[in-house]
Amino acid sequence: MLMLWYPKCSTCQKAKAWLDEQGLNCDVRDIKSENPTAEELRQWHRVSGLPLKRFFNTSGLQYKALGLKDKLSAMDEEEQLALLATDGMLVKRPILVGNDFVLTGFRPKEWEERLG
Repeated sequence: MLMLWYPKCSTCQKAKAWLDEQGLNCDVRDIKSENPTAEELRQWHRVSGLPLKRFFNTSGLQYKALGLKDKLSAMDEEEQLALLATDGMLVKRPILVGNDFVLTGFRPKEWEERLG
């Protein structure tokens, strides 16, 4: 598994601690210094089955500064993926990527159902 996280994010720290408590190993990648590519995001979006908006960090400063709440609906999927790939801080975190699943954000119940 691969977890994309921002080490200073308390939710990401909770997710990492939860994985450690479960005895689950994963590689970690700092989402800010090594943001996901458009191709990675395209693949994860497809595997997840989630709406693309779930990959945006809608509570983040960048999202708000760019006024994306009002702009996303006018952008097509490729434009949104390209935008996400420009800045890891626009991307919802943590993202946990497995062979056949992708989880965005940390919801312990959802993670337990998938990994427990």
